[in-house]
Amino acid sequence: MVEREIKNTGYEDLIPAGIVITGGAAIMEGLPEIAEQIFDLPVRRGLPKGVGGLIDIVNSPLYATGVGLVLYGSSNLHGGRTIKTQSKGVIGKVGKNVINWFKELF
Repeated sequence: MVEREIKNTGYEDLIPAGIVITGGAAIMEGLPEIAEQIFDLPVRRGLPKGVGGLIDIVNSPLYATGVGLVLYGSSNLHGGRTIKTQSKGVIGKVGKNVINWFKELF
């Protein structure tokens, strides 16, 4: 379905660097290899980056999108500057809340 949507939108030639998969399904064994065959592009699992103090907890494709959205929102909230704080700071508190929210959902 994703491959078909990429072709239908005309973005197929705009992603030569490859595809990053995130979320719980990205953890499935062999998924990147199957996706490479389907898309005929390099595929890798996405992991959260730019998080201090919580990386041992959120270092999984399961949390990559959530962490990215929190960092993106924080960056926009503060005029494009990412705030670096310890886990006790704003990002740490938000990150812990996001993790707890994901744990409750899944």
